[in-house]
Amino acid sequence: MDTKQGVLDILNDLTGEDLSDQMDENIFDNGLMDSMASVQMLLSLQEKFDIDVPVSEFNRAEWDTPNKIVAKVESLENE
Repeated sequence: MDTKQGVLDILNDLTGEDLSDQMDENIFDNGLMDSMASVQMLLSLQEKFDIDVPVSEFNRAEWDTPNKIVAKVESLENE
């Protein structure tokens, strides 16, 4: 599975937006995601990619753009 496309699919489901041309846009600052959506995103990422991301360890600054999310998922997949 392509990690980037999988992440974009999840973000599209959550935001209703195609973010493929906004990979460095802050999804929280631009109002596309809030704290509830971030929890749903983490749950979806964990399910789709079989990774573990405890909500208590979630640092929004590390997950605030699609590119950062892809990088975090890829790093967690390799653990």
